[in-house]
Amino acid sequence: MALRFGSDVSTAETDYGTVLLDQRSGDYWELNPTGTLVVKTLLGGGDEAAAVDALVAEFDIDRAQAEQDVTALVRELRTSGLAS
Repeated sequence: MALRFGSDVSTAETDYGTVLLDQRSGDYWELNPTGTLVVKTLLGGGDEAAAVDALVAEFDIDRAQAEQDVTALVRELRTSGLAS
């Protein structure tokens, strides 16, 4: 399932990944390069399987770990209210 950030969430790319700012609460998250790749894949319309494929192709990570990482990140973004 593709990911969408709420209208109150701003993003900015940095040299170290991506920063997400929740303008409602003032909280921010910093995503490392793997998190950034997952979010870009999902925001681009890809599903979680595509994000796993992207991680495996780009980084030295096995598929099982990539699946766990993608699932955990998506769950955290949705639980926090940043994404739907």
